[in-house]
Amino acid sequence: MGKVPRVTTAASAPAAETVVRPARVRLVIAAIAATLAAIDLFVKHLVEQAHPAGPDLGILSMRLAYNPGISFSMGASLPAWVVIAVTGAVTLGIAVYAWRTAPEVPNSARLALAMILAGATGNLIDRIDDGAVTDYLHTGWFPTFNIADALLTCGVVLLILVTLLTEYRPATRPEPQDEPAS
Repeated sequence: MGKVPRVTTAASAPAAETVVRPARVRLVIAAIAATLAAIDLFVKHLVEQAHPAGPDLGILSMRLAYNPGISFSMGASLPAWVVIAVTGAVTLGIAVYAWRTAPEVPNSARLALAMILAGATGNLIDRIDDGAVTDYLHTGWFPTFNIADALLTCGVVLLILVTLLTEYRPATRPEPQDEPAS
């Protein structure tokens, strides 16, 4: 991806600009991601406890399915530990990227990073539990998916849009002022 727009941090803020506190920003992203991942895992649990053929919700229907692979069942024939290792490494990479860039990006990019991290984490925890991801939302014309998949997709789309539509502004540092000669 291209460069994500930067937001002024405490170290580089001119007096009139808003100061971003890196620890607080990171904590908020982690809290949003953890909450969304917990919701995803809770809904997966509810769906597994219900009848596999759930209600028709109009454009969506409930259809329980298990995906041992990655997206669109790619890698389904690989041993579970390989898929878990790969998705774990990707999730860790997302977390590190979010941690490092969070203080410097706009709020919309922070939300996108939290959504991506939540989706990756929810599916990883689900996969560790039984070797497959629980999918349950079915359209009839698209593969069955879950809330974590929707979070990942929406988060990636939002991050791309933010990157493309926000003017890139490097964090600025105040210019040193020349002292008058005495």
